[in-house]
Amino acid sequence: MTDKPDLAALFGSSASTFMGIEACTDLDSLKAPVALIGAPCASPYSAVGAYCRHAPDALREATVPLAANLWHYDFDLGGPVFPSAELAAVDCGNLPFDEADAAGNREIIRKAITTIRARGAVPITVGGDDSIPIPVIEALGATGESYTILQIDAHIDWRDEYMGESQGLSSTMRRASEMKHIERIVQVGARSIGSARPQDYQDALDWGAKFVTGYEVHKHGVEAALALIPEGSNIVVSIDADVMDPALVPGVIGRCPGGLSYYQMTDLIKGAAARGRIAAMNFVEFMPERDVAGLGALNVARLITTSMGVLARQAAR
Repeated sequence: MTDKPDLAALFGSSASTFMGIEACTDLDSLKAPVALIGAPCASPYSAVGAYCRHAPDALREATVPLAANLWHYDFDLGGPVFPSAELAAVDCGNLPFDEADAAGNREIIRKAITTIRARGAVPITVGGDDSIPIPVIEALGATGESYTILQIDAHIDWRDEYMGESQGLSSTMRRASEMKHIERIVQVGARSIGSARPQDYQDALDWGAKFVTGYEVHKHGVEAALALIPEGSNIVVSIDADVMDPALVPGVIGRCPGGLSYYQMTDLIKGAAARGRIAAMNFVEFMPERDVAGLGALNVARLITTSMGVLARQAAR
């Protein structure tokens, strides 16, 4: 069977941006409270290159069939995604990158995030591999405020370096721990065997990172993780797609049994917004080439949509 129904046509959808939201091609003119921006690559390992570079566009494409429904009632948010047109997010497109110039990629990301924050918006950075949060988090240092990181990931990312690269996807939280404006790291969802060695985990504990494993979330719920975030915190939420159950998101490089559900993920995001104020979000490590029938793209894109709604409601407060 080769014929496929055109679901976008069924719903009356036509869009080139995420969920059909307005495009913003000039960050200096940004007025929206939430800005989605694609970052296909930051500091790739030479062995694999920019293996998640197609993720931002694949996630946009996953939303096309439902773009016509953007202003319909959303039962995950208790109303339309955006409470009003003034609170709607915008799609700022994708940042340029060069696989051979990791330092240049990081500088492009830092400048974009600095501009978005200076315009008073919350950036949702869509990657791309898990090295992308490093320059995103660095950029927040320009605000003069301190931050709590809520990392939701199957892996802890505390390697000092890997394959000769200290800014790569296995070192994200270690690099964040070295930034003066990061006062707290809460890591949720770790499971199975990853790149971390026993000393990496001990280094994280010695720094003061707090862990709530994937099994603990399933057994006790998300409250134990949220309780580690002091009320009134400025929060960076950094999500690696492989934290979710691979039955929901098979399109990741490191599949392993278990993983969080969609509603556990939304409870963590909504709960973080209730504890403090989300200042930035990252969605990384979705690999469309390993997806199955678009299932992972659907679930990650849906999580981004819900996050946009949470951030719009945060702006309304």
